[in-house]
Amino acid sequence: MKTYSISKVQLPKFEKLLNQLVATPSISSPSVDWDQGNLPVIRILADWFELLGFKVEIEPIPGQVNKANLIATLGTGENGLVLSGHTDTVPYDTQKWVSDPFKLVERDQRFYGLGTCDMKGFFPIIIEALRQMEGAELTQPLIILATADEESSMSGARALAQSGSIQGRAAVIGEPTSIRPIRMHKGILMESIVVSGGSGHSSNPDLGNSALEGMYEMLGELLAFRTRIQSQCQNNLFEVNVPTLNLGRIQGGDSPNRICGHCELSFDIRPLPGMNSESLKSEVRLLAKKIEIKRGLKIKVESLFGGVDPFETNAQAELVRLCESLTGHVAGAVAFATEAPFLSSMGLETIVMGAGSIDQAHQPNEFLALDQIKPMSDVLSKLIKCYCVDANEVGLKK
Repeated sequence: MKTYSISKVQLPKFEKLLNQLVATPSISSPSVDWDQGNLPVIRILADWFELLGFKVEIEPIPGQVNKANLIATLGTGENGLVLSGHTDTVPYDTQKWVSDPFKLVERDQRFYGLGTCDMKGFFPIIIEALRQMEGAELTQPLIILATADEESSMSGARALAQSGSIQGRAAVIGEPTSIRPIRMHKGILMESIVVSGGSGHSSNPDLGNSALEGMYEMLGELLAFRTRIQSQCQNNLFEVNVPTLNLGRIQGGDSPNRICGHCELSFDIRPLPGMNSESLKSEVRLLAKKIEIKRGLKIKVESLFGGVDPFETNAQAELVRLCESLTGHVAGAVAFATEAPFLSSMGLETIVMGAGSIDQAHQPNEFLALDQIKPMSDVLSKLIKCYCVDANEVGLKK
């Protein structure tokens, strides 16, 4: 039987590795003016892990030009550890940055640059963990995932889940959580409602059918729906302990003296674990249908993207208890969504845990604090040891 060991890490130091990633733009956005590919970042990571002896696969995202996922595997078996991160960043506002977003700058014991915290910094931290384990022999595989489009469509994680090609026992997604394990988060749905009526001269309401008045009634139904689901569903592990519904954007009409013939609303819903996303969408569509029939309008409800389901890993799960022991923190909950539901759907016991704070994510002058790097790499090296080297320690078969 072939054995696999962690090679001597013949790569540059942390700062240079992180600078390589930061200096390689990989913005993802629903706006075509901002959206870029992540393939150059994927190729950098492929070079790193190939040098370390990993088997590297680059999987293009269907229908997406210059976008791909990376799967890097060292070892064989079905019960290994997955370390996962996304390679894209959000857009940026140059005028609000003190330094060049695409040049790593060390200042005040922090590394500044776009994506340092969220979450390109996770990959050099993995390399630091591997430096601590040079020569260690693996009894189960270590799998590194690098995904596309987490910040926009989740197309990378969605493609992985649809392929079902990742086998493993446990997965850590290195989103910034200040090295605190997160075992649950809310989901997110982004929906659009388009009300079409009939324009006409405002001097006579019978000359048209107001889409804006129909939308006014729709808004009332949505707010009543929000009140209803918030009264039915609470979870005190969350800072905001109820599902939320945010009315984010509305646009309609063209002139005060014309009956509004067209009105659009965009909103989001953030359901709690245990809530069914498809049921929520169905309820909204039923409300729209009721108003459509009542007012003789045409109302179309569409999803703006595929959505992310709520995520929860059991508090007594092996990975949760191990990460609590390694970090000294009880596993918690966050409101923001991640790729965790997609990995969890493949049978991986999953948590979210990484260096840096979510408070710095999506902000001008994003940074990763230097004092987060070694503690996070220490935790990862211990997890690799437990799951991939001394697999029996966490109840795994060699």
